[in-house]
Amino acid sequence: MTARRVLAPMTLVLGIVLALLGGVTPALATPAPQASPQRGPNAAADPDELGAKLDKLVKRQLKEYDIPGAAVSVVSGDEQLMARGYGTPDTRQPEQRVDPERTGFFMGSVAKAFTAVAVLQLVEDGKLDLRTDVNEYLKSFQIEDTYPDRPVTPFNLLTHTAGFDFSMVGTASDDPRDTGELGESLEENQPERVRPPGEAASYDNYGVALAGYVVEQVSGQPFAEYVEQRILQPLGMSRTTFEQPHPKKLRDTRARGHRPADGGQETAKGQYGAWTPTGAGALSTAADMGRLVRGLLNDGRLANERVLSEKSAELLRKRHYGNDKRLPGIAYILEERLHDGQRYLVKDGDIPGFHTNMALFPDKDLGLYVSYNGDGDTGKAALAADEVVRLAAEHVYGGKAEGTSKPTVQQDIGQYEGSYRANRTSQSDFTRASALTGSIEVSAGDDGVLTTSGPLSADPEVTEQKWRQVEPGVFQEVEGATRIAFRDGQLTVSTDPTVAYNEVSWYESPALHMQLLIGGLSLISLTMLCWPIIALVRRSRDTRAGPRAARLLAWVNSLLLGGVAVCFAMLVADSNVMNQTVFLGDSPLLTAVPTLLAASGVATAAMLCCAVLAYFGRWWGWASRLHYALTGFAALIVLMLAGNYALWG
Repeated sequence: MTARRVLAPMTLVLGIVLALLGGVTPALATPAPQASPQRGPNAAADPDELGAKLDKLVKRQLKEYDIPGAAVSVVSGDEQLMARGYGTPDTRQPEQRVDPERTGFFMGSVAKAFTAVAVLQLVEDGKLDLRTDVNEYLKSFQIEDTYPDRPVTPFNLLTHTAGFDFSMVGTASDDPRDTGELGESLEENQPERVRPPGEAASYDNYGVALAGYVVEQVSGQPFAEYVEQRILQPLGMSRTTFEQPHPKKLRDTRARGHRPADGGQETAKGQYGAWTPTGAGALSTAADMGRLVRGLLNDGRLANERVLSEKSAELLRKRHYGNDKRLPGIAYILEERLHDGQRYLVKDGDIPGFHTNMALFPDKDLGLYVSYNGDGDTGKAALAADEVVRLAAEHVYGGKAEGTSKPTVQQDIGQYEGSYRANRTSQSDFTRASALTGSIEVSAGDDGVLTTSGPLSADPEVTEQKWRQVEPGVFQEVEGATRIAFRDGQLTVSTDPTVAYNEVSWYESPALHMQLLIGGLSLISLTMLCWPIIALVRRSRDTRAGPRAARLLAWVNSLLLGGVAVCFAMLVADSNVMNQTVFLGDSPLLTAVPTLLAASGVATAAMLCCAVLAYFGRWWGWASRLHYALTGFAALIVLMLAGNYALWG
């Protein structure tokens, strides 16, 4: 399961903390796709040079990003070129070293590639049709018919275009014996359909899990058993499993997931769950994953065994959808990337304590897999995996792609200004709050340069970028190779084809909402701090029960909303912990926040009634009455925004 691209947990952390405690940070990103060149004869040139570059990079990453260990494999269609381990699999036993042949790492969403292979195998067998309503294959439950005559199909599931709401809170487990059944979990956690199938790509864990359940229904086998017999055994992947709990021989050599804490490392939890087709519980070694990469590069065959026909393997790698045709798109699960106009494919994976990336360079007959067993400082392990893939692309295709040195297109760019919200923003759970700073603010300069504020970069420390127009509606990063494109009120980015940002109206602007939150919480905080002093001063002068009760009510309400701020600050203070909380849904703070909000809702309603009584009863001077009314309305605004961002639970 992937949280980084889907949830942007670091964005959520900063957004909630800043919103509730008074700061403001306004809010993924290469030329348009071209056909891949034909496979070259010298595809795996200079593997030693690449190995030396990877050694240097990974060793630096482990030290700089505070990650305990990593494993890397580089392959061609015919052989493993290198497989290396770095650091330790378990900081409790630092003398142990990562073995790329034996040390198992949780692969996260890279496991979705197995799901795509399984679906295509059943298509080959004539048991499954990619354009048929998935309800035709489901027996125990049905997908809601939200859009008549627009059914969800296996094609939609493999291209993230099914249109399900993004909701993944509590879908994982810290105990492999407590994962539940895939079908039951999908039935109980079926999200709303928020857009018609095929309208846009939006990263979809539920959809891929559903694709795996279709495999179960059609094949008559549990997903883990099917993958073992039809994919792992033919490819010789003896140290890979989708079973939960894991077989003992693999459990004994499994790496431990970590996150930095107080100068050391703590255990990360939440790697298991019922949604195995998305990566829950899936375990493999770097060397074993190299065998999968070789099979995909070699048109579905490894040695004398075949898991896909040549036609199906080509179909797996072919572009099938894109939010904007001018930018990279999506194959089946695999995502397009470009380096200086050259196309390659990637699939990343992120779960608590483990971060992975797989890259295929089909035209160069080269592929790699990298995995880390730590989140890294501020979640930097995900960035580390991206850096490895980019280094490989530079090695394969030449030096770094150039920035915008060529003349730019002269066209009005003011039309693109505004606020843009990710289409995978949840409509139903508290992760919707990530939109507060996970959205993108676009402004146009007089020099023809666009400025974006928000998380368009893989580096969480980069929150502002500059862009020049290179063709109408398409912009390239100044001094960079990333591209963004605008079309029909939609912003897309070249480094992540599984998300689009839709322009929102002024009253939906996250920047406006942030300002309202800051203003409202500031006034409420002032009330919380100052009114006890005022109450003591006026105690002897005003003994009326009504005014005193009204002031006490306002002060209690300020404490309730202050409690909400404190609980959220505790909840999101560490982005890595927050990531785990989203997967497990087990923090008592997730209950405390809606409880405090509900109590504040009652108190706020009573405050507004008291404001009316104070006005007509002339309880205090006009300044005090105005302050009281404004405090009540500030609380109301905060509560309304909390509801808008699904914080009521």
